[in-house]
Amino acid sequence: MATRERERSTRDGTQTSVEHFDTIVIGGGQAGLSVGYYLKKQGRPFVILDANDRIGGSWRTRTWTSLRLFTPARYDGLPGWGFPAAGWSYPTARETADYLEAYAARFDLPVRTGMTVDRLTKEGERYAVLCGEHRFEAEHVVVATGFYGTPVVPDFAKELDPRIVQMHSSAYRDPSQLQPGGVLLVGAGNSGADIGMEVSRTHQTWLSGRDKGQIPLRIETRKARLALPLLWFVASHILTVKTPIGRKVRPHVLSEGAPLIRVKSEDLQAAGVERVPKTVGVRDGLPVLEDGRVLDVANVIWCTGFRQNFGWIDVPVFGEPNEPVHQRGVASEPGLYFLGLDFLYSFVSENVGGVRRDARHVARDIASRARTA
Repeated sequence: MATRERERSTRDGTQTSVEHFDTIVIGGGQAGLSVGYYLKKQGRPFVILDANDRIGGSWRTRTWTSLRLFTPARYDGLPGWGFPAAGWSYPTARETADYLEAYAARFDLPVRTGMTVDRLTKEGERYAVLCGEHRFEAEHVVVATGFYGTPVVPDFAKELDPRIVQMHSSAYRDPSQLQPGGVLLVGAGNSGADIGMEVSRTHQTWLSGRDKGQIPLRIETRKARLALPLLWFVASHILTVKTPIGRKVRPHVLSEGAPLIRVKSEDLQAAGVERVPKTVGVRDGLPVLEDGRVLDVANVIWCTGFRQNFGWIDVPVFGEPNEPVHQRGVASEPGLYFLGLDFLYSFVSENVGGVRRDARHVARDIASRARTA
């Protein structure tokens, strides 16, 4: 897409090139690519900056090998091109990454990889995005860094005996990374349950944390094929910030996570995975449970999720607790937008196939703002 480039003097007197666009999208995952699709249809000059060396990088580097999506391929497509797989199949993380890469190529989206954004600030009516020696400026910026932020691990993790192999779920790939002996999975959500089913085949396994419940059907059955269209409609159109039930459910989803989707409690029990209370500390180098028990394990996998880190955004758009203030992705600061956040508008806002409506809404707001200007 067309851009303007000029020279700018820095404080030490050196010259640095500045590229100017109408819109800068930060993040080249499903959210960034989706809004890029709509921006290109508008004929708007824009660029997508992604920190990974390859499109779909987070799906390749921050997920375990056997991970599969919780929604079938028929619900996993981005705008303009459905997911190229059997409609009722459940794509793997690698297939998802390959799809995102092919999607960017198919629509010739201007993605620049290896561009880690160090700072976003606003100077007058224009935003400045700094990536190392690169400087970009734009009237509009879409923060589409998505669900994967900074891995969350409790402070007491460093007190574990160094002989214990420990890792966050984002670093786990397969059981070959583990040493002989028991495995404690801290966090009883979907990540913990999925990984627990896998490692329990070769290791004694404990799953620590509060039971989050489970959905009442098996997603890969014929019965589910009848129910899923209704469930998707509810998740995308009923459970939204505009409905009373959506506003009631949203805080619980954000603080406690979703119920178990693929794995059921009886599956864990059949696999020999023992459910135990929350892990609250360390004693003599070993993890301690809320009931006082000490587990003598050889491996700990922290399935404790992620925390968004917006410390690089130097724009006054944050409320408490350090969450961006926005209406369906349109931030309180004119020209700034957020996409791909959990329950940004609906229950499926951060899903691969659920982000398209939010992306279309943001792109329309950018077009409307540009026309007004």
